[in-house]
Amino acid sequence: MGTFFEKPLFFCLLVAASLWWCSVFSTAELPRFHHPVKADGSLSFLVVGDWGRQGLYNQSEVAIQMGVIGEKLDIDFVISTGDNFYEDGLKSINDPAFSDSFTTIYTAKSLQRKWYNVLGNHDYRGNVEAQLSAVLRDKDSRWLCLRSFILNAEIVEFFFVDTTPFVDKYFTDPGNDTYDWKGVLPRNIYLSNLLEDLKLALRNSSAKWKIVVGHQTIKSAGEHGVTQELVQHLLPILQENDVDIYMNGHDHCLQHISSTDSKIHFLTSGGGSKAWRGGVKWWNPEEMKLYYDGQGFMSVQLTQTQADFVFYDVFGNVLHKFMVSKDLSSTPFERLIKVLHIPKILRYVGM
Repeated sequence: MGTFFEKPLFFCLLVAASLWWCSVFSTAELPRFHHPVKADGSLSFLVVGDWGRQGLYNQSEVAIQMGVIGEKLDIDFVISTGDNFYEDGLKSINDPAFSDSFTTIYTAKSLQRKWYNVLGNHDYRGNVEAQLSAVLRDKDSRWLCLRSFILNAEIVEFFFVDTTPFVDKYFTDPGNDTYDWKGVLPRNIYLSNLLEDLKLALRNSSAKWKIVVGHQTIKSAGEHGVTQELVQHLLPILQENDVDIYMNGHDHCLQHISSTDSKIHFLTSGGGSKAWRGGVKWWNPEEMKLYYDGQGFMSVQLTQTQADFVFYDVFGNVLHKFMVSKDLSSTPFERLIKVLHIPKILRYVGM
């Protein structure tokens, strides 16, 4: 019968593990942060996008309701899906817009938690380095914004992706807008490295839940619609690596679109301030679960086995809610096999 070390499966495991470790040490990792879960192992947070208008266009009203729901759910943090400062980002680290659109707006006690932020296209019209600067973290300790990064919250890993540089028109047809591409050029290298880093991080993740956060849409019936560049370059990576949720802003509305060809749910939370009325486009009703063309935000409550999502309008009314469940049946060894893509290797060698 031979020893276990002589069996083909173990040989495949060794090969896969060797390739995995080589890839880990040969590719730069995205910056990582950690946020603890509650004592009972659960996690709750709010998601808002497209908000920074110095309190105007109902930004202040949305902030008030976020404070109410945040207290009710005892949230752990807030996620921003980008376009943090309108119309043209921040001018410098001393731009009063940071205080006028963030610090003095989200004043509720429940919102004095860490804010994890991605950049939107309007943020790229300003001084990007200012928005990324640690100086802002000193001014308001809640603030954390990077181009792309990973947040490990034990039962879930969040993969924050800088999606704006994927969009061709910002480079080829910017109109009267000026974009700050320092740190992005040469663009092809930047995007290639980002996709490889994301692919590796998702592949190696053993988290129960995987959530990707970007600014631009992948599926949307809103004014901006589908971002074809993300469908081409980002979506296949999400599908191949068991991502549960893609969250975005960009379209100034609230949406929940399911998928007929994967398990991914596409959630738009871009109603932090100015909304667009009447901009909805047709979408397959089998996938469209919510389209609300108004202001609002979203809450998420997570455990190892269940995720509860709720969309709220500017008055705090519940517009839509849904639940996704998971089981705990897989063993650590089964998860290792999944992370190392053993089934694919076995098919390749004809086993």
